[in-house]
Amino acid sequence: MTHKRTPGFWIIFGGGVLLLLNLVLGQTMSLVNYDFTVAIYLQEAQDVVGEMGVAVNKAFGVGDTVIYIPLLLSGLIGLWQRKQWGLWPLVGALGITAYWPVVCLFIFFFAKGSPGFNFTKTLIAFTPLNLL
Repeated sequence: MTHKRTPGFWIIFGGGVLLLLNLVLGQTMSLVNYDFTVAIYLQEAQDVVGEMGVAVNKAFGVGDTVIYIPLLLSGLIGLWQRKQWGLWPLVGALGITAYWPVVCLFIFFFAKGSPGFNFTKTLIAFTPLNLL
């Protein structure tokens, strides 16, 4: 008996696949060719974030490539196959998915006005934290 996949399944699975593609293109590729990821607007240019910013972005790229991507991929495979084991890596990956945007938004909040923090004003203007 075949069970039909629900809209919730497609939302989680489709969102996960889009996130996986974004991670591979923006994070893993930053380790291979940082300028490419800048050209496709998935990383900030060195003249914007400085050498330290590029180093931090590449460090996130390593962490995402070694931990986040395998967790997400195995979770998506388990979800597709309807296996119970797929729940745990998917939950772990979704936890990371929720954690990093919060951290990054508060970097804008706490670093705003700090010497050496020269993130583009355009991106800061679009964060909800500029209201704080």
